[in-house]
Amino acid sequence: MESPPPMSADNHLVFRGGKALAFLPVAVFLGFCVVFFVVFKTFDMTALAAGGVVALLVGALFATPYSAYWSAVTRGIGSSTAVTIVMILFCVGLMSALIKETNVSGGFVWLAEFLGVDGGTFTLFTFVAVCIISMSTASSIGTMFTAFPIFYPAGVFLGAEPAFLAAAVISGAIFGDNVAPISDTTVISSSTQAFRRKTGTADIAGVVRNRARFAFTAAALAAVGFFVLGSSGRSSDSAHSQELLEQAANPLALVMLIPVALMLTVALLTRDIFKAVTIGLATGIVTGLASGLLTPEGVIGVRDGAPTGFLISGVGDMLSVIALVVAVFGIMGVLTDAGILDWLVGALTGSRLSRTPRGAEFAIGIGISVTTLLFGGVNSAAMLTFGPVADKIGARVGLHPYRRAVVMDCFAMGIAAIVPVLSAYLFIGAQLTTGFKGVPALATTEIFIAMLYPLVLTVVLVVAAATGWGRRFEGPDGVELKRPERTPAAV
Repeated sequence: MESPPPMSADNHLVFRGGKALAFLPVAVFLGFCVVFFVVFKTFDMTALAAGGVVALLVGALFATPYSAYWSAVTRGIGSSTAVTIVMILFCVGLMSALIKETNVSGGFVWLAEFLGVDGGTFTLFTFVAVCIISMSTASSIGTMFTAFPIFYPAGVFLGAEPAFLAAAVISGAIFGDNVAPISDTTVISSSTQAFRRKTGTADIAGVVRNRARFAFTAAALAAVGFFVLGSSGRSSDSAHSQELLEQAANPLALVMLIPVALMLTVALLTRDIFKAVTIGLATGIVTGLASGLLTPEGVIGVRDGAPTGFLISGVGDMLSVIALVVAVFGIMGVLTDAGILDWLVGALTGSRLSRTPRGAEFAIGIGISVTTLLFGGVNSAAMLTFGPVADKIGARVGLHPYRRAVVMDCFAMGIAAIVPVLSAYLFIGAQLTTGFKGVPALATTEIFIAMLYPLVLTVVLVVAAATGWGRRFEGPDGVELKRPERTPAAV
């Protein structure tokens, strides 16, 4: 993360009552998370963004001088990292909206019906299908809202175990968010880890390439578990289940995987997310219009005086996330100018744990896990908050920015994101199992024990940190080295 310019002594930011009050905006924001997730049991990014703005307003009352506080806020918001993240989120929002508009999930439902899968096989199929859908849309929460009504009731009627079926949907959504080059969490984890031996931050393609070995290992192990444990043994060929499948099925929608594949290929080859999204959008619009999955009005138009089309909805869908990014970077600006981040980094890097590469990775893993837990499983907010700390902890021992981003992102997507009493994922998942006739509604605790992907991913990352599997260090011009070129203290 870009450091703010040094301030003069006249503008030094302090808080009435001591430095601890610099944490007040964080505490107020966390309070909003707890109220919405635990008390109201609902998830809304706009509400969280509102909480961030209120937190900034409350914190200002205890700062002196007052003007220095808001200067710190605007420096945090105006950093190159924050602006880059905002622009990338706008672009990926458009691609996500295109995939939703063309109903890619309907293609997978048709494929399941065509293959005649049921029971544990249907649970496995659901996990794989949702993984691909989430990678395409880069929206874990959006994927859950799309996939649950399609796969959950039909799967239960076809003999899938409800808890494992629900967990397969959530796990697939998290996996896609974990590895998609266009997801907000990938953007944030990459953009907060800076090179020390060249300018810039970790490029998204490099981070995704390094992350793939861990994410796909965990996904493969989880897939085996869903296949073995995902059958209830009560297969049913009821007319209701068949009706659900037939209503959702659309084989033509699978053609939209072509622009998705092109976008992913360009992102990995060029390491330029803007170019990749541009190509994905262009080919996606052409493919959608040619296949009839899109109409000109579905791209952009006006109906009854109101604008329509995925270009409009794509930008609109990202506004709440971007508002959250702005608020959190404002809070980070306050913590930076008050000296809190330097103090926290000094405390962590000065500990015996973080003096070695292995220890630094565990320090990053523990720190982001605690932060994710406090933010109710909202990975984006957690990584925005802890990212600058992880950047400095890892850089002190020479860890490559790719590695720092991978460790932080994967631990944030692990068990810390699915704690039953705090997790937004599980609250939403449990809510989405309700309202289906003849299909059981689930509690968060029932879903938690079946959340194979995040649980396995945590184990995989612990093993990777302990053994050094995939660990890379930063060399000249940011190249990846298997061993540090110099001693960690000198890097």
